[in-house]
Amino acid sequence: MAAIETTTRAPIGPLSIARFSVLFQAIRDWNDSRVTRKALYKLTDRELDDIGLSRADIARL
Repeated sequence: MAAIETTTRAPIGPLSIARFSVLFQAIRDWNDSRVTRKALYKLTDRELDDIGLSRADIARL
């Protein structure tokens, strides 16, 4: 008795694209936060006070 086994690959569908889109957005959000924190850390305490922030606030962003 012979058996034939075939394996087919599922096409990349909307679900895969949606997952990639969510991942890409998460990376983009992380990078935006990183850039913002980096810029804020460069400010002096006086400049931070002018915009109503402290060094502790930066870490929470």
